[in-house]
Order: sequence, then structure tokens, then C-alpha cells
Amino acid sequence: MSIKIGVVMDPLPAINIKKDSSFSMMLAAQKSGWEIHTIYQEDLYTENEIPKALSRITHVDDNPDHWFDFTKEQDIDLSSLDVILMRKDPPFDIEYIASTYILGLAEQNGTLIVNRPASLRDNNEKMFITQFPQCCTPFLVSRNKQRLRDFIVQRYETEQQDVILKPLDGMGGTSIYRVNPQDPNLSVILETVSENESRTVMAQQFIPEIINGDKRVLLIDGSAVPYALARIPAAGETRGNLAAGGTGVGVELTERDHWICQQVGPVLKQQGILFAGIDIIGDYLTEINITSPTCIRELDQIYSLDIAGDLMQCIKQHLS
Repeated sequence: MSIKIGVVMDPLPAINIKKDSSFSMMLAAQKSGWEIHTIYQEDLYTENEIPKALSRITHVDDNPDHWFDFTKEQDIDLSSLDVILMRKDPPFDIEYIASTYILGLAEQNGTLIVNRPASLRDNNEKMFITQFPQCCTPFLVSRNKQRLRDFIVQRYETEQQDVILKPLDGMGGTSIYRVNPQDPNLSVILETVSENESRTVMAQQFIPEIINGDKRVLLIDGSAVPYALARIPAAGETRGNLAAGGTGVGVELTERDHWICQQVGPVLKQQGILFAGIDIIGDYLTEINITSPTCIRELDQIYSLDIAGDLMQCIKQHLS
């Protein structure tokens, strides 16, 4: 019997198939002969204790002019699906959390959820690195402006380095600031990024090696793909995110990269996080992405890989 796979994602008509990792996963599932069900976040609901959704059985085609067809639309019991990929992009808000509760009910009934709903709730993508201090540059997490300012001063006095400030719920390089004590706008930046001490902020010591790229390393069931996409910042930029204008360049993992993956991988595997993307700048881990990691298509194209196909094989092993 064919495996039935659900994909909870952003609207399929609006994606850029050249870069979309969820689309790559759908292509790989279809190649494996699986039945694909496209589900949007607003389609999820429960009727009493039964988790359900409006599902669209989907055929995909790697064609930029016409990349999908919905062949059937129906309400289904989520437990009728063998596996569900939770690929909805942040924001990680109350609606996202509600979705994980509904997916958790399907998980209780035997459906494999990638990634595990409880792990998505428990591991903020910025905060997750705090479990691996041996891999990280000095950091502080706080909403207190004075405490953040003190950290910025300390890093500058001891290491002559700037500090990166970012909110815990950002993505794609949004609301990221590079600051030092001499910045005339420091006070207003602290007010802005913390929303006047109402939003928690992560401060990390700036890593100059960002000029060589912010490396995205993909891990499948705790094991690293042997190549990374180094996202090189645009001229005059600190952020390497592709969404912020960075340029992707393929690189082999270094010995230090492998060591970081060896630290992080077993924890991902233990928590049922089958697909993750970790970010490494220089020798340091900076983020662990588990909601909807990207860069599959870019790495596949550069190195003739089949990362999504490898993920489908991993999922099939977990189902057996």
C-alpha cells in the first residue's frame, strides 16, 4: 500500500520552487510513489478527540510555469496519514502552537510527525543553542536593556568585538542588529529590539568570519549532509541570510563543523527531530532551525545530491 504523506506548509501557489525545500520533499515523496496531501495551517481542526484537516491530494511537477495540481479535496482524519511534515514557516505564535497540539493528537494515534510536535514547542530556534555552550560564542538572553548594554560593553572591552542582537521569534534575518558601545543609536536599538523590555532578545558576540558565510548544515535523523551552503553577506551587510540578499556558495564541512554536528546530532535524534538545519559561522554554532529548514534545492543542484530523497528513506525506515 502506498504511503500517505501530509505536508503542512505555506500556500503552494505562492512558493518559489527554485528554493523551496518543502516542494523538494513533495517531489521526492511523489517519486517514491507516495500519496501527497497538502494542508494549510488554517485547515487543521479537531472534532471532539479526532484530529482532522481539509486535505488536497496533490500532484507536483518541477515546472516553474505549472508546478502543482490538486486532484481531490476532502476532510480527512489526520490519523489516516502515515506521516505528516510540519513545514509551516514562522512566526511561531499561538496559532503555530495550536497546530502542534492538533498534530500531537495525530501522533498519539500513530502518525509520524516530522518534526515531533512537542520538540517544536520545547526548542525555540534561537534558544536551542543554549544546550550546546561548548559550540557557541558568548551569548546573553534577556529583555533587560541595562543587562544587554552591560554585555555589549563587556564584549567590546574584553574581545574588542561587536555584538549581534536578535529577537527570539525572528526569521530570515529580520530585526537583527550589529552594535557596539560607541554606537550613537544603541539606546534606541535596545528599545526597538526589546520593544521597551517586553520582548526577550538574544545577544551574541559578533563573529568576524561571517565574511566567509553563514553556513547552513542540514541533518537527517542526527546525521549531517557532508556539504553546507555558505550564505555570503551582500556588500555592506552583516546578515548572510538569502532572504536578506546573501549569496549561497557550496562548501565541504570542516573538521570543526563535523564536531559541532556530533554534539548536536544525538540530541536531535533523541527528540524526534528528523530534519534540522544548523547555522555555523566560523567555528561557532549560532542557530538550530527545526520548523522549516531550507537549502535543500541549492545543495542538490551544486553537488548532485538527493537530500529530500534521503529524508524520505529515513521516514520510511521509521514507519517500518
